Amino acid sequence: MLLFLDVDGTLIPFGAPADRPYPVHRTGHTPPNPLLARIDPALGPRLGALRCDLVWATTWMDDANACVAPWLGLPPLPVVEWPDEEEPSAPLHWKTRPLVAWAGERPFVWLDDELTEADRAWVAAHHHRPALLHRVDHESGLTDADFAVLADWLAVHGSGAPGSSPCSPASGSC
Repeated sequence: MLLFLDVDGTLIPFGAPADRPYPVHRTGHTPPNPLLARIDPALGPRLGALRCDLVWATTWMDDANACVAPWLGLPPLPVVEWPDEEEPSAPLHWKTRPLVAWAGERPFVWLDDELTEADRAWVAAHHHRPALLHRVDHESGLTDADFAVLADWLAVHGSGAPGSSPCSPASGSC
C-alpha cells in the first residue's frame, strides 16, 4: 500500500486566521527551514506506523528528504518526480495523473490539502485498485481526525506489512 504525502498544507499548516497562531514544535535543534517548526515531529512515528510505503508527493521534491524527513525522524523516502508538462484543465489537480501512473497497479492513499471531487472521480475511473484521496485541512495540517480516517480505511482495505500488497492472488481481490 502506497501513501503519497504532500508537505505544504498537509504537514505544514498554512492559511490560519491571524488571531490563531501556528503551533511551534521544538526538537532541541534549529530546523533548516523555519516552517518546519510548524510540523509536529510526533507525526513521523505515526506515519511510519501506518504500515504503508510512504512516498513524497510534494513540490519540495528531494528537499523533503533533506529537511522534512529528518525533522519527522523518517528515513529518506521515494520522491515522485513531476513531469514537465502543461497542467491539466481544471478542476483536476496537476498531481492526479502522475500519482496514478506512479502507483501503477498498487492501492494507495493520497494525503493533500488541495484534493477535490474531480480528482476522486478521475481516480475512480482510471485506477482499478483501492484508493483513498483524503483532503487535509490546510489551516491545521494532519490531525488525529485524519489519522482516524486513515485507520478506518486501512482496516477495510488492509495494508499488510510495508512493501506488501493487500491483494490476494487466490481470490483475485484487494
